[in-house]
Amino acid sequence: MSKGMLIDLTRCIGCRGCQLACKQWNGLPAEETSFGTAWSNPGRLSAKTWNTIDFREVDGPNGSFSWTFVKRMCMHCHDAACVSACPVGALYRSEAGAVLYEGARCIGCRYCLVACPFDVPGFEWDTPDPYIKKCTFCADRIGMGWEPACAKTCPTNAVIFGEHEEMLREARRRIAAKPDKYIDHIYGEHEAGGTSVLYLSSVPFDQLGFPAVLPEKYPDLAWASLSKVPGTIVGLSVLMGGMTYIIQRRQQMEEAERERAAAMLPGEGHEL
Repeated sequence: MSKGMLIDLTRCIGCRGCQLACKQWNGLPAEETSFGTAWSNPGRLSAKTWNTIDFREVDGPNGSFSWTFVKRMCMHCHDAACVSACPVGALYRSEAGAVLYEGARCIGCRYCLVACPFDVPGFEWDTPDPYIKKCTFCADRIGMGWEPACAKTCPTNAVIFGEHEEMLREARRRIAAKPDKYIDHIYGEHEAGGTSVLYLSSVPFDQLGFPAVLPEKYPDLAWASLSKVPGTIVGLSVLMGGMTYIIQRRQQMEEAERERAAAMLPGEGHEL
């Protein structure tokens, strides 16, 4: 059954614990960063940062302001634009609701970067063998019956995880219980065809950097755009994909041959 995550921005204290937990669990390296909106650091998601906290200054009365902390990550859309835009099926959606990436299929076209309405996928620009990198919804942890690392580490339960329908029910329950605290909108319930990651807020989402107007069927738009791409470009993409597979296969065979040769060399534990 499809999983879901509910992020209640009224409970987030901006501790960045989820940001650190994501780095630790996924073995992501540090990177040189700069400040983004207000005190946000890093300022945006990247191939090395899959979860970040966006510090947002929200205007109040008489020139005052307050902070709203926004957890940014892949939304894991139900009808994901990145999945639809990928010409070789390198991106796909799992039964648990995670949008995942298979690097062996990728041809480096980067259509997914353009297609994503939330500006999520990151590209390894600093390596000669680049891949697309983004949040995996901790699919490995979910497979073991665990919750994602970011939800596990949140000290205020601003991030909770469970069945998608249960997360929707919980969001509706909170709005009904405290209508003066929340705006009457569950972001992700309908946006982009629905997403696995849902948000609650006391501030209108367009003030927090969320796309205000999104179609409900992004894949339809993606295919309409791709249909206008000249056939020669599509053919070239297929050719590049074939070449990428051949090169990767050759590298795997060479590595296997080196391992066999090393195993045959005399050394500790071998008779001369």
